[in-house]
This record gives sequence, structure tokens and C-alpha cells, in this order.
Amino acid sequence: MPDETEAPRSRRERPAKPALSRVGAVSTAVHIMRTEGIERVTMRRLAQELDTGAASLYVYVRNAAELHAAVLDELLADVDLSPVTSEGDWTERLHAVLVSYVVVLMEYPSQALAAMRTRPSGPHALDLTEAVLALLHEGEVDGPRAAWAVDLLLQIATATAAEQSGHDENPSNGEEWDALTRAVENADPNRHPRIHALGPELLSGEGEDRLRWALTALTNGILATPRNKTEE
Repeated sequence: MPDETEAPRSRRERPAKPALSRVGAVSTAVHIMRTEGIERVTMRRLAQELDTGAASLYVYVRNAAELHAAVLDELLADVDLSPVTSEGDWTERLHAVLVSYVVVLMEYPSQALAAMRTRPSGPHALDLTEAVLALLHEGEVDGPRAAWAVDLLLQIATATAAEQSGHDENPSNGEEWDALTRAVENADPNRHPRIHALGPELLSGEGEDRLRWALTALTNGILATPRNKTEE
């Protein structure tokens, strides 16, 4: 029999759940991503963490894609944008911002891969875009050209982070690299003469060095390539 001396606990005495909000939902989603991985950031998992029904979340986040974009935007708050207001060559400062963006993505490999499919439109994503545009403007890149250039620069940076993160997450990455090295070094000089001749160069360079070279090549191309032939 139940203990009649123990009074039933009123529901009013239980701690109240915090009110739902978009900020709270995204913050919780970021926590799930950091502790469990981006693949666990689902509407159902988020609802479970917030002790609510999944249907209640749709008021604040329309779907999982929007949720993932919001999570990515929160991560972009860590991108170092200080080079925009510092001194020095504008191209070096532009590349510093983009390298910082790559580093932030690579801290969360699953998010770096997801960034290839996500189009964040939150305030931090806009801050990053504004920073790149400001530096292009400083380099006297005209508006129409800069509008396309920012997309190109962020694409190569995102792809670099996703590719490297994919390698880092792959437990057989070392074996794959060894196999590629052997294939290049042992390339048939008759069938693949240029690979045979450039083997060491094809495999040379640290990741950041190659990224900075790629960004420099892109920047030089942007400066030399008008959007329309009539601008030449």
C-alpha cells in the first residue's frame, strides 16, 4: 500500500521548463553537434534534449536543413575577422580570413562536410561575406566582380576543409596516401610521362601552403578577369 503519510507532490512544485525559442534551440543543437556529431542533430533528437515535442520546434526551425545551417552559422562566430581592420597587404589579410574559416570548419569534420551542402544565411555568415567583400573592395575589385569572387573564394575554402576533414576521419587515410605515393612514384614514363617527371612536386607541400597558393592563384585570376568582355 502507498505511504499515506507522504503527500502527493504538486506539479506546480516541479521546475518549470525554459521557454522555447529559436536561440535556445540552436544553442542546444550546437551542443549536440559538439558532443555527438552533426548526424545526431535531428529534430527528434533536439526535441528530446529540450523535453518537448518535435512539432513544437517547427515554430522556430522549419526543418533539419535549416537547423544545420543555423548550427554552421553559430560556428562561424569563431572565424577571425580582425584582419579586415588591421594593416598590411590586403591580399594577405584576405587569405588570413579565409584560412581562419577553414580552420574553424576543420575543428568539426562532420560539419565541414555538411558545409558543402549547406547555405548559411545567419548573421555570422553575413559577417564573413562582408569581410571578404570589404577586402576585395580595398583591393579595388569592382562590385560585380567581387560579388562573384566572394562565392568562388568561399567555395575553394569550404571544399578544402571538407576534403581534409574527410581524410582525417577516414581510418585508412594513411594507407590510401601510401598507395597514391607508390602509384605516382612508379608511374610508367611512357604512359604517364608528366606524372613521372613531376612525381615529387605532385606530392609536395603542406596543407596550409597549398591552400594559400590556391587562394593567391584565385585572387590573381579575379583581378585579371572581368565579368563581361565589354569590361576588358
